[in-house]
Amino acid sequence: MSTPAVSVIICVYTEERWDFTLAAIDSARRQSLPPEEVLVVVDHNPRLLDRLAGADLGVRVLANAEEKGLAGGRNTGIAAARGEFVAFLDDDAAADADWLALMVADMRDRPEIVAVGSRVDPVWLGVRPRWFPDELLWTVGCSYRGQPRASGAVRNPMGGAMVARKSMFERVGGFSARLGRTGTELPLSCEETELCIRAQDAIPGAIFWYEPAAFIRHRVAADRLTWRYLLRRCYAEGLSKAVVAHMAGHAKLGTEWKYTLVTLTSGVARGLGDALFRLDPAGLQRATAIAAAFAAAAAGFVVARFTILRRPATGPARAPTSAS
Repeated sequence: MSTPAVSVIICVYTEERWDFTLAAIDSARRQSLPPEEVLVVVDHNPRLLDRLAGADLGVRVLANAEEKGLAGGRNTGIAAARGEFVAFLDDDAAADADWLALMVADMRDRPEIVAVGSRVDPVWLGVRPRWFPDELLWTVGCSYRGQPRASGAVRNPMGGAMVARKSMFERVGGFSARLGRTGTELPLSCEETELCIRAQDAIPGAIFWYEPAAFIRHRVAADRLTWRYLLRRCYAEGLSKAVVAHMAGHAKLGTEWKYTLVTLTSGVARGLGDALFRLDPAGLQRATAIAAAFAAAAAGFVVARFTILRRPATGPARAPTSAS
């Protein structure tokens, strides 16, 4: 059986993450399943573009040819990719050596699996507060309590740690420019959620898979370990989920309802139990953090219905156009 060709796409936007970007590139190039190519897409930052192009890193350096933001950067990479599979890795993460091999193995003999996501482990650049619960690790881009512990089908994987068939994008279009981080103070996200819902609607029998044996290590900056960041991140998530619901339908948010009703309520109970029965004062703080995070997300969801959703749409996502 021939070795699948994989293009790894790393989107970057700031020189402040230079060392992290180099580590991400190195981890992508050192895979046990060597990628066909590594594409580094620079998001409207000419200085960073020139610095990367002149660094002789053994990668293809591209300028984001679409709207500013993560969605446009990923779409630019998809259009230029030569591989049968495209993988996405965050610029502040490093992939385990078997990351690609394990995910691609799930797809080789199962054409119905159109994308596979991996586990994301945190690397704390500051001291993790005892009040920060595992249920909210998604707010810092990491795997969280409530995700499956074994491999299996999911609605959508995490966008910065996944591999997908390029043919999927050619069929259903790329990431929506209406979602995706743009570097603004309250960035929208969930672009992978909307994409996967759209793909499942368009491709009969399409499956998105989660493979926890594959993993990346994602750096968590100290400034993300504050109450302020947590609440703003959850508020932005509420805004984003409202946009997804508007685009795909409220019935598609069953995963979020399950997370709220099962994972969050269990987390609050766990925190209160720790405080009452283990005499752990941080348990009450963890329970409070979960309740406050839910309130912030709910507020964002409601506000979006009266602000973002009244703006003109940017148009449907289109298939990335192959670069020459």
